[in-house]
Amino acid sequence: MILTDEQRDFVAAVEDLCRREVGTREKWLEHTDGGRAPHSAKLYEKMADLGWLGIAVPEEYGGAGQGMTDLVLFLETTGYWQAPIGGFATSAITAASYERFGTEEQKRRVLGDFLRGEVLAVSMSEPGAGSDVGALTCKAEQRAGGWVINGQKTWCSNAHIAEHVLLVARTSNSGDKHDGLTMFSVPAGVEGLAVHGIETMGGREVNDLYFTDCLLPEDAVVGEVGQGWRQLMAGLNLERMILAAMMLGTARRAFDDTVSYVRERRQFGRPVGSFQALRHRLADHATELECTRLLVHDVARRIDAEPGRMFPREASMAKLKATEFAKAMALDGMQMMGGYGYATEYGMERLLRSTVVSTVYGGTSEIQRDIIGKTFGL
Repeated sequence: MILTDEQRDFVAAVEDLCRREVGTREKWLEHTDGGRAPHSAKLYEKMADLGWLGIAVPEEYGGAGQGMTDLVLFLETTGYWQAPIGGFATSAITAASYERFGTEEQKRRVLGDFLRGEVLAVSMSEPGAGSDVGALTCKAEQRAGGWVINGQKTWCSNAHIAEHVLLVARTSNSGDKHDGLTMFSVPAGVEGLAVHGIETMGGREVNDLYFTDCLLPEDAVVGEVGQGWRQLMAGLNLERMILAAMMLGTARRAFDDTVSYVRERRQFGRPVGSFQALRHRLADHATELECTRLLVHDVARRIDAEPGRMFPREASMAKLKATEFAKAMALDGMQMMGGYGYATEYGMERLLRSTVVSTVYGGTSEIQRDIIGKTFGL
């Protein structure tokens, strides 16, 4: 990708901060509570002070309004350096929904919090509704003066550190199963909401949310009542590209760390990377990495050229390709590094843990393939 001078300077600035803050394993451990916390509030606040969190927020709402390409560059770079800003992805996705559908008051409050370094979360999945969003049962009933929420949500990333949660709940059972869904703005600590963490391979990332007679005001609705599904669909380009860019950066890191290791590691009197078995595997990975990079960057440019257009095929391709390749690259990197790939000292096991779930969240690889197939009329 040919970058402008401004883009090159931006990437260099992000790299410089990441190198200084988390450029060594010791510094990374300091920011992540020994590797247990995927989000560092300290580092996140520094990025907020630099204006980087508002990269995809329009200038009229206090952001930088730089577009999808610059957002991809930011996420690719922070992904490469494994910067612990796990709250950014959900915050950017959530902020976009408020920017598109929220009232002026909601935009002022929530986007302002996001730009200042607060984390946002979106709560959609339920124990019986993951890929099948239309099966949501968490209920919102209109009462005098507001809405009462009852039900359970699950796999809600960053709800435990979020200032606002964008809830998708059912307000009607009439019509198609995708009808009758509505978005609600839920402030942190509201009475009737209990957040319980789910321990994962990646640490404390996701949560169960329990709503018990949780009362929200009338103006908590984001967008239109009953239009939650259509509003969710409007954000798919952004969600898939965010995940694709993060995993592109992670894949680059896994590749570079593997190459660095096999150049230095010697067995049978020479570097193990000089053996054809490893050299050819890395040649294939280098080719796949370049294909992934070109695809992700090309889709980002298309979205910037036509910001109001949906790109279901292209965005799904980018998400599918980047996440599947990142997982394969990290797994093969561990294999080529042998026992050291399994050791926490070298970091490859951390890259593997972060890539394994990427083919599940944000729409599984199977769902992405189904979407791509449907765009061909299949």
